[in-house]
Amino acid sequence: MISREKRIIRIVVFIIIPLVSFLCFLIYYSILIDKNKSLGNNQIEKILIESKFELTIENKNNKPKITPKGMVWIPGGEFSMGSNFDDESLCSIKGVTNDARPIHRVYVDGFWMDKTEVTNKEFAAFVKATGYVTVAEIKPLAEEFPGVPISKLIAGSAVFTPTKIKVDLNNYLAWWEYVGGADWRHPTGPGSSIEGKDNYPVVQVAYEDAVAYAKWAGKRLPTEAEWEFAARGGITGASYIWGNVLMPDGKFQANIYQGDFPVDKGDTAEDGFVGVAPVAQYKPNGYGLYDMAGNVWELINDWYSEDYYQELAVQAEVTRNPQGPEKSKYFQEPNALTKVHRGGSFLCTDEYCTRYLIGSRGHGEIKSSANHIGFRCVK
Repeated sequence: MISREKRIIRIVVFIIIPLVSFLCFLIYYSILIDKNKSLGNNQIEKILIESKFELTIENKNNKPKITPKGMVWIPGGEFSMGSNFDDESLCSIKGVTNDARPIHRVYVDGFWMDKTEVTNKEFAAFVKATGYVTVAEIKPLAEEFPGVPISKLIAGSAVFTPTKIKVDLNNYLAWWEYVGGADWRHPTGPGSSIEGKDNYPVVQVAYEDAVAYAKWAGKRLPTEAEWEFAARGGITGASYIWGNVLMPDGKFQANIYQGDFPVDKGDTAEDGFVGVAPVAQYKPNGYGLYDMAGNVWELINDWYSEDYYQELAVQAEVTRNPQGPEKSKYFQEPNALTKVHRGGSFLCTDEYCTRYLIGSRGHGEIKSSANHIGFRCVK
C-alpha cells in the first residue's frame, strides 16, 4: 500500500504542478495573442521560438566602376541580423542582447561605406568650409531644461570620468560627468585638445552634427541593417567582426577596455591603448572596414526601439532595406528621442558592456554627445 504522504507527493508532482504550469502558459499565450491580434498562429510561434543564424547570401557583380575616396563597396544581400542567447553569456551584466532578438532575415542593397570613422581632420575641413557649430558648442536653452538654474545652462557635453574606487555598475552616472567646454575640439573639457590627432575619430558629435557633415560630404548615415551587414563582412553568425574568439592567437582585435571598470587607471591597455585610439590600428574585416568594433560608438540613422526586431520577425520572412521604426521607443525613458548606436567603444568591457559583440545594440538621445561617440558615412 502507498502511504498517504507518498500519494500527496505524487498528486503534487504529477497533477498540480503540471496543471499550474499549463495554466501559466495559457495566461501568457492569451496575453501574447491579445497583443498581436492581427498576427496568425505561425507568426506568434516565431516570437516564442529562438531563431537561428542562416547563411549570408551576398549580391554578386554589382560593384560600381568608380570608387569614392576613402570608401569600400559593400555588396549587400540577404543575411541573418541580430544576436542569440549564446552571446548573452559573454557579459557579466545580463540583458545586453534582449533588444537584439530574435534573429531575423534582412536584405539590403549594395552601398559604399567609409573605411574608417570620420576623423578630426575630416570634420575640421567641414567646419572650416561651412562655419558649422556643433550641439555641444551651443548653450542649452531654458525651455529645453525646465527647472535647471540658468547658471548651470552652459555649453558642454558628457565626459567619461573614472572613479577612485570600484562602484555599483548599475549606476552609470557614477562615471559620467557633464563638463562645460567639452566639445569636438576639446573632447574631455577645456584643458584637452585634438592637436596632433588628425587621424583620431572625431567625438563629441550629436546625431544632427553627423547628419550635417554627411550632407556636406554628399553622403548619409547608415541604417542599422546596412551597418550590421557591413560589420559582419560576409561571415555568418559570428560573435565578433573577426570571428567567434575574442582573442585569436592571444591578441586583441579591437580597442576595448581591460581591467577594473570604471576605476581610474583601471584600463590595463592590453590591446595597446587607453582611451580613444587612432583609426585603423587593427586588421579590417572581410569588406575592408576598420574599427567596426570598439574605439568609438557609431551613430546610426534609425530611431531606437526595444522591440523593433520582434516586429520585423513577424512582418515578413525577409525584410527588404528596413529604415528603422517610425519613432523611438525606450521604456525606461518614454519621452526621450533616441537613435541607434552601434559597435561599442573603448569603454566596453565584459564587466559591464560587451556591445562590441557584432549583433548587440546601443542607443542615445539625439541631442546628446560624449567622448566615446563618433560616426561613419555611407552613400
